[in-house]
Amino acid sequence: MQIGIIGVGRMGANIARRLMRHGHSVAVHDVQASAMEALAQEGATPAAGVQELIRHLTPPRVLWLMLPAGEPTEQAVRQLGQLLAAGDVIIDGGNTYFRDDIRRARTLQPLGIHYVDVGTSGGVWGLQRGYCLMVGGEAAVVSRLQPILEALAPGGDAAAVAPAKQPAPERSATPDQAPHAQPHAFTDTAPRGYIHAGPVGAGHFVKMVHNGIEYGMMQALAEGFHLLHSARDASLPADERYELDLPAIAEVWRHGSVITSWLLDLTAAALAGDPELERFSGRVSDSGEGRWTIQTAVERAVPTPVLAAALFNRFRSRIEESAYPDRLLSAMRLGFGGHTEDKRS
Repeated sequence: MQIGIIGVGRMGANIARRLMRHGHSVAVHDVQASAMEALAQEGATPAAGVQELIRHLTPPRVLWLMLPAGEPTEQAVRQLGQLLAAGDVIIDGGNTYFRDDIRRARTLQPLGIHYVDVGTSGGVWGLQRGYCLMVGGEAAVVSRLQPILEALAPGGDAAAVAPAKQPAPERSATPDQAPHAQPHAFTDTAPRGYIHAGPVGAGHFVKMVHNGIEYGMMQALAEGFHLLHSARDASLPADERYELDLPAIAEVWRHGSVITSWLLDLTAAALAGDPELERFSGRVSDSGEGRWTIQTAVERAVPTPVLAAALFNRFRSRIEESAYPDRLLSAMRLGFGGHTEDKRS
């Protein structure tokens, strides 16, 4: 299948590589010429501008945006809306606010241009491990994209087989309470690492909550290891003072423990190389998804105290002296997404 990708930074470049490795034809555009040149050497077609990128594609065209949320993506969608034709598809694979997706799709609809939102998780490891994909859009359009999604997703070996899914109980609802009904492009792909979550916005809504949960899980690990780290404190009674091997504890928990996870893997790797995490300042950045998760929870009166506390802790980390759990959060962020500490955040 043919696809154009706008934005080939850390994740965009690896998405292009994974697609090419699965036999897809990829054209790329980025403001950094060096990023395009690197991919060109691996088989991608570089384009100096968006118009040139579009000329490399045969209608109906598919354009994947992998840009920072906000104005960079907004500008790209506006530009493509002026250049594409009816039947073409714009995919936003970045971390966009789901309400922005809904607005953009409505703007593009009169032009016959389709809009699909894909919540993409996998960070800098996606090339090897594959990407977990949460897709929002019209069923017929999403169906067209399945070869791309299948190539990017991890496949069936990425996790243990889950118990068989049971049918959901029927619930009565008045017409105004009924959820927005839309057929799904596919319903059996979750074990392979991608789902059609629902109409436009649903993919990024699911990814937003995913990232909110990620904050909470990271915070729990950081706090737990802080407590373990404090066991050596000289103020403790001698018989309650332990010189614990934190790298060994993280490693043993990776084997058979109920808290085994990729985040624990990253924690173990960080501690193995630097048990005191001295190369980190502990100033933990936060992205839009964590804030949007809490904002949405407040609007809908859904209690999310753990997720909110995890977000607020990141705010605190930027106004107080460096602490061990904050340095561990920074280490995990670097591990899964290549995120360096932002001294200005």
